[in-house]
Amino acid sequence: MALADVPTPHNRETYRTCHAAKVADYLRAMRVVSLVPSWTEFLHDLQAEVVGQTKFCVRPDTAYRSLPRVGGTKTVYVDRVVELQPDLVVANKEENAREDLERLAALLPPSCDILVTDVRTVDAAFDAMSDLGARLERVAQAESWVARIRDAWGDPKPVVGSAAYAVWAKPWMAAGPDTFIHDVMRHWGIHNAVADLPSKKLAQAGRYPNLGDDEAAGVQHAGRWLLPSEPFPFAAKHLEALENAQPGRQFMLVDGEAFSWYGTRMWHAAAHFEEVRRWMTAS
Repeated sequence: MALADVPTPHNRETYRTCHAAKVADYLRAMRVVSLVPSWTEFLHDLQAEVVGQTKFCVRPDTAYRSLPRVGGTKTVYVDRVVELQPDLVVANKEENAREDLERLAALLPPSCDILVTDVRTVDAAFDAMSDLGARLERVAQAESWVARIRDAWGDPKPVVGSAAYAVWAKPWMAAGPDTFIHDVMRHWGIHNAVADLPSKKLAQAGRYPNLGDDEAAGVQHAGRWLLPSEPFPFAAKHLEALENAQPGRQFMLVDGEAFSWYGTRMWHAAAHFEEVRRWMTAS
């Protein structure tokens, strides 16, 4: 069993590097288990033979209702994955637990690969889409999606203002630099206010800084906040409470999938980003 990484310099001792030029050398995978919701949607759009996915892989709805589920992204049912006899397991360094991947590597046969993606930028998302297409012998389909997304997103947009992007409420956490969310914001002309925190604080806090134990402490770090639908399910009740408690700040509910999912969801998200830009301009 081999762990194939798209690639990251931090785990070469464990994961076998999988460069795009080498992907075609692998045997074609017919049975795929996806441990990453955004990649699950992309795999279905490539018409790959997905035989299992996590309970958070909600797109497409038909697959969510019909395919075997293998636990959550952080709590994979390893034995269930093995029972599905996959040729390829698609994972992600940030979303999946290393312990689960290492256990899969120990239990799956040598003919099965685990492809561990590490997507922190828009360009890295395009590269990983191409890699997956090559791995599954769906090059034309993958490149067609990449072209459609590039066309829908266009060039990086002029900055329309600054905002912070919340990822959790208690404690109050935000997306920092070196995250896919940060780079999506950059592309669409939204300056990430969290990037303005002192560099020492950012270095200590990691990629998703904890800004305070509650909203009252956390929101002080920015004048505008984007409140996504996931991973914390911000909703109208949270928006109303924050607006009442913080009248000098602006808050907008946004689609968490649009900001954090790569793959074909990026194509669907373009119109939403234009809406966010309009709100930024008006607020």
